[in-house]
Amino acid sequence: MPLLEELDARGLVVQATDREALSAFLVTRPQTIYCGFDPSADSLHVGNLVPLLALRRLQLAGHRPVLLLGGATGLIGDPSGKSEERNLKARELVEHFVQKLRLQVSRFLDFDGANGAQIVNNIDWTERLSVIDYLRDVGKHFSVNRMMERDSVKTRLEREEQGISYTEFSYMVLQALDFLELARSESCLMQIGGSDQWGNMVSGADLIRRELKREAHVLTLPLITKADGTKFGKSADGAIWLDAAKTSPYAFYQFWLNAADEDLDQFFRYFTFLPLSEVAALLTAHAAEPGKRTAQRRLAEVMTALVHGDEALAAAQRISEALFSGGLAALTETDIESLERDGMASTRLPREPIGMLAALVQAGLAASNGAARKLVQSGGVMVNGSRLDDPSAELHFSDALFGRFFLLRRGKKQWHLIVGES
Repeated sequence: MPLLEELDARGLVVQATDREALSAFLVTRPQTIYCGFDPSADSLHVGNLVPLLALRRLQLAGHRPVLLLGGATGLIGDPSGKSEERNLKARELVEHFVQKLRLQVSRFLDFDGANGAQIVNNIDWTERLSVIDYLRDVGKHFSVNRMMERDSVKTRLEREEQGISYTEFSYMVLQALDFLELARSESCLMQIGGSDQWGNMVSGADLIRRELKREAHVLTLPLITKADGTKFGKSADGAIWLDAAKTSPYAFYQFWLNAADEDLDQFFRYFTFLPLSEVAALLTAHAAEPGKRTAQRRLAEVMTALVHGDEALAAAQRISEALFSGGLAALTETDIESLERDGMASTRLPREPIGMLAALVQAGLAASNGAARKLVQSGGVMVNGSRLDDPSAELHFSDALFGRFFLLRRGKKQWHLIVGES
């Protein structure tokens, strides 16, 4: 299937400049194509995977990807999708974010061969540009009237209490300048990005046409929302990050495992490299027996291996199976540490003996010692995988997992982690 048709079939094309010309551009010869990511945090999140993996798809089709990290634009702030002015971040912090993202994105692209990927930072050409050169050589090509018609600007202008600063108003000019610079230095004549970037991106294509007299192409990708209308990539505790130190592979695995049936089709098409025929077969099998959640498990496996690797996938599956079955012996110390980091309810206690009833109350698994006693007597408490039947028992950290942890379970699903403090 031709590349543009493949992207279409996956639902990955929202807008494009001159579809016929773009299709010809992609099949004529290998092209250089770029996508930009502003360093607004020290990690990307799952929503960023759509454009990041789109770059990978283009590379697999023979094109050369350029991934731009916005060390300059990240200091300004993109008004797209924002109802109020961003807080400007310190230069040192943005540079730290750039370095973190540089390491993170490198695992998704191939940097060797004729179409090896390249990572660039727009601070390299922006910071040496004088104000006079910026206004005379770049600003002269931008009509304020047209800029004010862009959705990202118009929405803010309609909010009298907020408005938009000249700083954020100039963001689209800087992004257009990025496209022009890459067209000059890398012969890059195509940009991809989220659909909220359409105005900024076509401004860049227009700037290339004016300055270089060449045709440039733009393709936008969907912004993901879930079937229930909630923002994609958000959990009860916040974003689902690609950095394992911020969202562990186990929590990442669980995010996909808990995908709603209604979201499976688009998740498989947008985020995986599975052939569409295999996706259709998976969804058909799932529809026949949805209770088995076969499709969700496959999605979780594919995505966790893609982002974190096979070893992390094995750890995520090990933790999931251990918590489901209550057989905790297979868990490693790192596995348990990740549970605390992921937000499993936990209590830190001195490494001293504590009565089991008091521990249950402190953990919030029982309202009082009396309620805890009844819970134990009814067989409703498990401690590190073993059922507790003696209400007078004590927890001794010499018996703890790795000398530090007690995993308490009330009933089938209510877990609490007690961590011994050093």
